[in-house]
Amino acid sequence: MLKPLSDHVVVKPLEEESKTKAGIVLPDSAKEKPQKGEVVAVGSGKLLENGSRAAMEIKVGDKVLFSKYGPNEVKIDDQTYYILTESDIYAII
Repeated sequence: MLKPLSDHVVVKPLEEESKTKAGIVLPDSAKEKPQKGEVVAVGSGKLLENGSRAAMEIKVGDKVLFSKYGPNEVKIDDQTYYILTESDIYAII
């Protein structure tokens, strides 16, 4: 499993609905990159100038909304994960 460093977070994307409200099924090529996910690992917090670490507000198991363009995508054992900084996360769902 991935162990993020500093203020980084590993998120497993949550799949979006593949149909529109009108019932039209969307092909994979038309789907947008997910912006929701479940946190699977968190770093130890950002290192501050005084040498201490800022506490992370996000914890493992939180469901979050994040920036569409912020995460870096990695694949491990056919599972996609996103690595992003805590500041790329907008809200806990």
